[in-house]
Amino acid sequence: MDGQGEARKVGLAFARFAGFAGAGLALLLLAGATAVAAERQTPSGLPVPRYVSLKFDRVNARAGPGDDHRLLFVYKVKGLPVQVVAETSEWRRVCDPEGSLVWVHKRTTDGRRTVMNTRAQRITLLRRPRPDARAAAFLNPRALATLDKCEKGWCRVRADGVAGWAHEGDLWGTAQAPQCR
Repeated sequence: MDGQGEARKVGLAFARFAGFAGAGLALLLLAGATAVAAERQTPSGLPVPRYVSLKFDRVNARAGPGDDHRLLFVYKVKGLPVQVVAETSEWRRVCDPEGSLVWVHKRTTDGRRTVMNTRAQRITLLRRPRPDARAAAFLNPRALATLDKCEKGWCRVRADGVAGWAHEGDLWGTAQAPQCR
């Protein structure tokens, strides 16, 4: 059932079994059902929240998960980083760097990670992940870069054939917490 309803089925099975067992066993079984529900996988099997990028230069942003929901706007930026905050088997609810929370079809997203400079000033990309390292390049405001990796508060990114390190907090597309509420 694509991850839908399993906890309820487990709970019903435990409730039937608990009718034959003692009250103490019923409490243990219900606690087990709660743990199963908390560990339930998403339809894709991937964690939420997570980051993806837009695969195409035209992606419809909808009010709900389906083509029958109202079209809110069209993204026109291939590679835009978005954060998946919820999903169905075919649709992803995403948060974008502007704070919009919309639904896009899963086929329009790509697992490759990108980041964006959402600051008003350019970000210096350093040759090493240290504050005293020499500059390798600059990432202009609103510019996108491919994310290679993050470690110890630094992220290695690539743009226009140049790689460098930036503070994790300077880039949109790296925070672990949900970015839209």
